[in-house]
Amino acid sequence: MNKRFRVCDLDQQYLLPPSLQDWLPENHLARFVAEVTDELNLSGIYAEYERKDGRGLAAYHPLLLTRLLLYGYAIGVTSSRRIEKATHEDVAFRYLAANQHPDHDTLAHFRRTHLEALAGLFVQALRLCQKAGLVALGNVAIDGTKIMANASRDRSASYQKLTEREQYWKETVDKLLADAQRTDQEEDEKWGQGQKPEALPADLSDAKRRLARIQQAKAELEREAQEMLKEAQKNFIPRKPGRPTKEQAATEEKTDQQQYEKAKARLRRARRNAESPTREYNFVDPDSRLMMDTGRNAFAQAYNTQVAADSRAQVIVAAEVKQTTTDRAQLVPMVRAILETAGGAPQVVTADAGYWDTLSLRDPCLKGIEMLVTPDSKPRLPDEELPVKVPHGEEAQAMRKRLASETGKALYAQRKVIVEPVFGQIKEARGFRRFRMRGLNRVSAEWKLICATHNLLKLFRHRTEPQFGCPAMA
Repeated sequence: MNKRFRVCDLDQQYLLPPSLQDWLPENHLARFVAEVTDELNLSGIYAEYERKDGRGLAAYHPLLLTRLLLYGYAIGVTSSRRIEKATHEDVAFRYLAANQHPDHDTLAHFRRTHLEALAGLFVQALRLCQKAGLVALGNVAIDGTKIMANASRDRSASYQKLTEREQYWKETVDKLLADAQRTDQEEDEKWGQGQKPEALPADLSDAKRRLARIQQAKAELEREAQEMLKEAQKNFIPRKPGRPTKEQAATEEKTDQQQYEKAKARLRRARRNAESPTREYNFVDPDSRLMMDTGRNAFAQAYNTQVAADSRAQVIVAAEVKQTTTDRAQLVPMVRAILETAGGAPQVVTADAGYWDTLSLRDPCLKGIEMLVTPDSKPRLPDEELPVKVPHGEEAQAMRKRLASETGKALYAQRKVIVEPVFGQIKEARGFRRFRMRGLNRVSAEWKLICATHNLLKLFRHRTEPQFGCPAMA
């Protein structure tokens, strides 16, 4: 054969040791992660190591483990076992691991121990994006999406089902106790009274444990129902029959009839719920809730994740996790989160009809911000008659007028192209559809870690791709 080929001998020996820097292209994401971690403050992670006495084997460097987790979350690889495997098989992971191979237990323990510190990287990543000019706080769009909890819906039970199970296990415990007592009496009569074992029989111990867990679940649902009732009572101001007093008239100026009826209906539902809670309790992740996932058009055990994205480059400027099934009461908390994390107030905030709430729009923290929140779930013609169930108050009419103006139309039209692609990048491109952590606090921390890597990806593209004027949305 005349054609010459390059050598492909698998037993080729190197005269000099290979360099890690030769393994990846110049503008690879892994190189960026390695560089950007040098710009992040990891003192919160190092502080945990300083509290220990230093005995034992040398630990893997926190910087190495942080790099592996950040890169893994950036490309959608969050399993500690998959990351461990990737340090053997994936050149980028092997590069970040400095040709070392931390096992999955080490990775999982590091993430679990330092989750709060890793979540704190969200603000640091946001500051780097602000420094690079990727955040303008001109038009900030708020939206939410459901992400599944690390729990199965099949492990949820209603209050009625819990009551039935409680009764069953009470009867089971009573029967087992009676059997145990009868057995003790028979043994005493046969062998005489003696030392009895302290440990409960396995079946009785298991039954008592199940009963205690069910009673704990019922108590949690009852406590939550009472809190909802107190909140509903607090927000409802009853009106006395007859001519209103001056104080009542002043109150009615602030709270229109529709808001009054809504508060009254919420109180009525809260009272029924206090008598028999309607929420299901999940035994795997009690903090998660049964929610409608509109993307799949099905109910799922999930969390309601919230983001606020800046219009300049879709950088996330605020990220929160809520247990509420709707977005209605999240407008004010998200604006406060923006003020805290971004260090400034946006000029305009846009949100869809799910965030419409008259009382929220009156909150003092929104002063100076142009709020564009549509009160209508569907577009309507200017002279079209409004349905009975849509908001009719002064705020709603004024908002429709602002949204109908040329400026309002232009600003609100940007909402979809600002925030909805962010969820597409997180859920579709990177595959984040289920949390790995359990519990509201840990899930909130993991969500901020996910959003931090989203912002780092924006920064990576800004630093590596040619820029022409304003950074394009990517």
